[in-house]
Amino acid sequence: MPKESELCPADSPTALFGFELRRYRKARGWSQLRLSKEVSYSVGTISMIETARRAPTEEFARLCDETLEAEGALMRLWPMVSHASAPSWFRPWLDVEATAETIRTWEPLIVPGLLQTADYARAILSGEPGVTPEEVEEHLTARMERQSILRRPRPPLLWVVLDEGVLHRPIGSRAVMAAQLTRLLEASQAPRITIQVLPLDAYSTTGLLGGFAVTQAHGTPDTAYGLFELDRV
Repeated sequence: MPKESELCPADSPTALFGFELRRYRKARGWSQLRLSKEVSYSVGTISMIETARRAPTEEFARLCDETLEAEGALMRLWPMVSHASAPSWFRPWLDVEATAETIRTWEPLIVPGLLQTADYARAILSGEPGVTPEEVEEHLTARMERQSILRRPRPPLLWVVLDEGVLHRPIGSRAVMAAQLTRLLEASQAPRITIQVLPLDAYSTTGLLGGFAVTQAHGTPDTAYGLFELDRV
């Protein structure tokens, strides 16, 4: 566990955010307890973020930026923190996704990350063998940040095809699934989002080999990302 004196802001975006958060807090003469009361986050959460053991959420960064009168300094750091919180092998796709004008995706097993609720995503991330609670929250931060592209004034066209089994497979709890299905219904009303369902009676299709996504952007080749089962033996 890094101590305050050991935290180097050059180590990572998360460390830089923690370093700056602590600097702004101390500049106001506040303790972690005082800040926790002002932003309604626990002292433990603030301590973990200040020592780079947990990445901040967008809401946390915004509240601290406003409360500590950082004039946008903390919010400007947050996108870098979010990007760094994603697994290294997935970061190139985040860059592609962020500039896409059209995203087409097929998912045979779970709701795609762009449409997941936080609780649904947390339940999935928690199922990874050996993962720690801190890693779950760090990856959750990155997953929720991905969805910011759908909140732009002109978001990308998103076309999602789900296997019907995705809607029946319980993830987390009944309450988590109910909220996730509500999220899908709400998203389907957005003018630039289309959600379709492949019925179970379609039987075997090539899509069962794995999920994939294809993006399009003006002036660049189409880019695809996928997880496929290649063992045909």
